[in-house]
Amino acid sequence: MADNFSDRERAFENKFAHDAEMKFKILARRDKLFGLWVAEILEKTGLDAEAYAKDVIISDLEEAGDADILRKVIGDLDAANHLIPEADLVEKLSEFLVEAQGQLSGN
Repeated sequence: MADNFSDRERAFENKFAHDAEMKFKILARRDKLFGLWVAEILEKTGLDAEAYAKDVIISDLEEAGDADILRKVIGDLDAANHLIPEADLVEKLSEFLVEAQGQLSGN
């Protein structure tokens, strides 16, 4: 009985760890897609675009939620005189989240 409980507990822990890892990977992919999209608006290409996307990914690790990534991108866009409403950026984040989920689930 104790072995059964331990096995079940271990299975739940493994599932939790897997789910947390997948969530992290999906958000990182979303952030990369979003960063590449913003890089295109900022007229960055090639390695510059990839580097910018990495900066966007890193910016999203500063705090929970999307405020940190939005703050970075809005600042960068404003500095380049590209005024995009925050609501439009949030919508793009949602679109890229769906795309990232599809890419990582194989759909």
